[in-house]
Amino acid sequence: QSDIVYVLEVNPRASRTVPFVSKATGVPLAKVAARIMAGRSLEEQGMVEDLRVSRFYIKTPVFPFMKFPGSDILLGPEMKSTGEVMGISEDFGIAFAKAQAAAGNTIPTEGTAFLSVNDRDKRGLLPHARGLHETGFHILATQGTAEFLNEHGVPAELVFKVNEGRPNIVDRIKSGGIQLIINTPLGRESFHDDGAIRTNALLHGVLCVTTLTAAAATVQAIRALRLHTLTVSALQELHPVPISTPVPADPAPAPSPPNPAIPLTTGAA
Repeated sequence: QSDIVYVLEVNPRASRTVPFVSKATGVPLAKVAARIMAGRSLEEQGMVEDLRVSRFYIKTPVFPFMKFPGSDILLGPEMKSTGEVMGISEDFGIAFAKAQAAAGNTIPTEGTAFLSVNDRDKRGLLPHARGLHETGFHILATQGTAEFLNEHGVPAELVFKVNEGRPNIVDRIKSGGIQLIINTPLGRESFHDDGAIRTNALLHGVLCVTTLTAAAATVQAIRALRLHTLTVSALQELHPVPISTPVPADPAPAPSPPNPAIPLTTGAA
């Protein structure tokens, strides 16, 4: 204002990443950083090698969509998450499944999956659709996606869009016939369909995936869950000896000289 810059707030943008990485590595990075600001170098703190991990650590955002009925779960540039959770395992699929469970999303291991993606995502969807078919899922798809999958050897049953007839995909979701949805935005012409699908998935507790990256992770999680059971470990078990960076001890302060004795006298004033 009037060529004067006022600083209202300063945020360290790694503020939520620091505790995540600290838990994954066992190194108290905030403490290390504070010591650096106090004049201690990384070498003085014993931090001379790259941090290494031996497991998968997956961070997943938590969204408050259930508290706002009618809100669309499709993400954009605006901030929507209200927290984060972590999934840990030596297997990527299990780590992803744990993170999703902690965020309130249960990954199904059987049932019916509904697939509907835009044209540019169809080829990328193919290996994930094939993975679902191989794990025993029955696949439903809208016309374009169903035709593509059937042409490439993945059986898919046609289901109506919202405006094509009944029973349509929303009817199937409401009746409990869908356990998993993979739906990438199809554009303005199907905006109403996409929104109705995602909204009803949220209302009926159906996991809805809106990117191919998440679809790939979900299929990996399904495969892993069919082979393994989830286990829980405390962070103290993963890092049994808390890693404290060796820091030269500060010299002990010299003891304060004792207060001189004050003689006590009695007598009348």
